[in-house]
Amino acid sequence: MGTTTIVILVILALTVLAYSVARNRALAGAGGDRRKLHSLPTYYGTNAAMFTGVPALGVLVIWLLAQPMMIETAVVKLIPDSVIAEGSSVGLVMSDVRRVANGLDIVIRSGEMTREAALALDTTTTDVRAALAAVGVALGSVVKPEVLSAAQVYRQQSSSGRFWMIGITLALALIGFAISVAISKPDFRARNTVERGILALLILAASLAVLTTVGIVFSMLFESINFFRLHPWTDFFFGPKWAPNFRGNSDLSILPLLWGTLYISAIALAVAVPIGLFAAIYLSEYAGAKVRSAAKPLIEILAGIPTIVYGLFALLTVGPMLVNIFGRGEDGLLGVEWMSGATAVLTAGLVMGIMLIPFVSSLSDDIINAVPQSLRDGSYGLGATQSETIRQVVLPAALPGIVGAILLAASRAIGETMIVVLGAGAIAKFSGNPLEAMTTITTRIVSQLTGDTDFASPETLVAFALGLTLFVLTLGLNIIALVIVRKYREQYD
Repeated sequence: MGTTTIVILVILALTVLAYSVARNRALAGAGGDRRKLHSLPTYYGTNAAMFTGVPALGVLVIWLLAQPMMIETAVVKLIPDSVIAEGSSVGLVMSDVRRVANGLDIVIRSGEMTREAALALDTTTTDVRAALAAVGVALGSVVKPEVLSAAQVYRQQSSSGRFWMIGITLALALIGFAISVAISKPDFRARNTVERGILALLILAASLAVLTTVGIVFSMLFESINFFRLHPWTDFFFGPKWAPNFRGNSDLSILPLLWGTLYISAIALAVAVPIGLFAAIYLSEYAGAKVRSAAKPLIEILAGIPTIVYGLFALLTVGPMLVNIFGRGEDGLLGVEWMSGATAVLTAGLVMGIMLIPFVSSLSDDIINAVPQSLRDGSYGLGATQSETIRQVVLPAALPGIVGAILLAASRAIGETMIVVLGAGAIAKFSGNPLEAMTTITTRIVSQLTGDTDFASPETLVAFALGLTLFVLTLGLNIIALVIVRKYREQYD
């Protein structure tokens, strides 16, 4: 059991103990009569548990997140630039440092080497793989003295950090325990304190959601700025070609990728929106209770299928089927050869459209059912038929929600990766032929960040510029949808 797990269990045990002790202390102070307490006994226990567990666990989480970054920042300064250059990137060198540090920990714990001997391991050509052979740990390469020295510092600082983490978190828990139990008297306003604490936790949760979004945007923004310092922005936004070359002289234009993304997404929405919307209208307005209870869960199953399964379906089923129709020359069903391979825009678009059907149908169905029955009754009272009521009353009233469902489907289509990788191919080009292979922005992001990458080259940093552009594109779709909905609402009101 790890150190962190033990600390968490101790804090939880103190939290439970604080709840029980504070509750019993409040009751004892009131002579066992709950009517003499300002708050219910549960509030006294909850207040003690909150002050015991929340600060300690909060500091523990922050410590676990911050300590590795601070230690790595300090250790990187100890590694010569020549070693980093040979390792191709700081990340790879630090991976070796952590690997050696873990190996030394294993040796010390096994008793094969004393701590003093491990700290004395330095200089000359030390083969750490041989030193660790006694416990079956193979590092796979001869470790440089500089890396070994950095690993020793890494171990020392990690050990010191764990020591202070245990001391500070347990001290906070004990202080919270003592104070909260001491103030658990009958006249203490425990309910007010607990409610303020819960409100603070709710505000913190909402703030974390917002700050996470802001952090994602800024992380992409800063890396995108680094990319544009190394590569001209004019080529990225207006260049005609996508041809990355890690040896230099790369053509990194987003336009071919953007065209493929929008083309495949348009085909997917052309499949998903009509089918999903008609299915929602049928289930909400025409289908009986038995049909609805059986059909809706079956449609929603499509949303739970992993996208890799959809990708395999596109590659092994839909693609060959389209080839039989549009390819193979005289042997095909149409006697023409318009499609040379199973990977094509149409393949990915059709399968992605099937995946998006539940996004449109399920949300639209719930939104249509939320339209007040009084609107339908008024329409019937004026002599409208059921179909006229649906077209002229129900759908206009549900339009804002339907637009939101379509927008969600569009955002899902734009961000899809696996279906495109297996169904559409990896060719970045401009073409209006849906039977040709193309690629999208998300596919290229994965490709540029796969393998041992150097985050100082434009060929890798371009992934962040692509991601930021994709974010702006999705944000634009949201703004357009809001404008359309607001304009329609004004007319409808």
